[in-house]
Amino acid sequence: MKILVVNCGSSSLKYQLINMDNNDVLASGKCDRIGVESIESPFIEYKSNGQKLREELPLPNHTVAFEAIMKYLLDEKVGAIKDVSEIDAIGHRIVHGGPNFTKSVLVTDEVMKEYNTSIEYAPLHNPAHLQGINACMKLMPSVPEVLVFDTAFHTTIPEYAARYAIPDEYYEKYAIKRYGAHGSSHKFIAEEAAKQLGKNKEDINIISCHLGNGSSIAAIKAGVCVDTTMGLTPLEGLMMGTRSGDLDPAVLEFVMKKENLSIDEMMTVLNKKSGLLGISTTTGDIRDLKGLIEKGDEKAKLAIDMFAYRVKKYIGAYMAVLGKVDAIIFEGGIGEHNPDVLNKCVEGLEPLGIVFDSSHNDDENYSGVISKPESKIKMIVIQTNEELEIARETMKLVK
Repeated sequence: MKILVVNCGSSSLKYQLINMDNNDVLASGKCDRIGVESIESPFIEYKSNGQKLREELPLPNHTVAFEAIMKYLLDEKVGAIKDVSEIDAIGHRIVHGGPNFTKSVLVTDEVMKEYNTSIEYAPLHNPAHLQGINACMKLMPSVPEVLVFDTAFHTTIPEYAARYAIPDEYYEKYAIKRYGAHGSSHKFIAEEAAKQLGKNKEDINIISCHLGNGSSIAAIKAGVCVDTTMGLTPLEGLMMGTRSGDLDPAVLEFVMKKENLSIDEMMTVLNKKSGLLGISTTTGDIRDLKGLIEKGDEKAKLAIDMFAYRVKKYIGAYMAVLGKVDAIIFEGGIGEHNPDVLNKCVEGLEPLGIVFDSSHNDDENYSGVISKPESKIKMIVIQTNEELEIARETMKLVK
């Protein structure tokens, strides 16, 4: 079975074609700068059979972008398939399912009506997902499509952990609660961690740290999520590349009054101008920050120190939530390639049985155990694979 995994952003479309018989990625790539005015031209990247191609071309909307992807997939020289009929299903990554979607679903007219009511829960992401779904339906109407929700994995969080201490009427009216994100990644990690520990996922407790431009941590008990750092939206929790993470809500009112900002302007500040970028004043990319630190940049150092400190705080909190912790897992762009930063994230936790092996600090492509043998709690770097998890979910529903 061949499944096309689609991940639409507001101005991007990432994709992978996966052969589920052996989990081989037959083709992958992305379209970027879709429908935006930019100094740089929109483009498509395509990888297949060891070849990597890049073409600049007009991409006014997601339908045109998807047409470009299909052109490459079917190309006589570099294509991964000979006919559209070889694609058995399409799996869409959906950031937020709102209160109505607690598991993956096949796309139907009724589902799409319901999905439209969930758009307000992720106004930056869900409209883009909708464009991707419609583009696929237009170009491949006979191919079954599945919506895989990032929030689905977190529906097991108990009410006392999911609810906010705001008037009950807002929960009853608007279903305001903790929904979480990165669910496909955390679910994949839970299964892979169990394999590496030689146990069933129902028999282990782990802390899954998905650290990247967007970061979240999940407390996973006996294979299910019992708490996570992101909330109603992906803005809460850890400090991120450009997102603020946790802060006193009164900061919004204070800054808005001082700077005469609207709600939309303030949300732009919190989502796109804060985090590592806001503290360093130069970049939200951890790689660039490390380079600046080598040149003596104190703001870059402060940004990484703040990031690591907040990761450490949540690790400690989730140790208390879980009681027994078998492993702490690191994944994502930062988690998989920056062991020196991970070292900072657990520094000083030795009395809690966490002992990092700093000999890995310079190994940016290391996967596996990164704790010392005497560490009571194992720390493991595992490469996440959200696309494969989405493909698995899709296959379950279309088989």
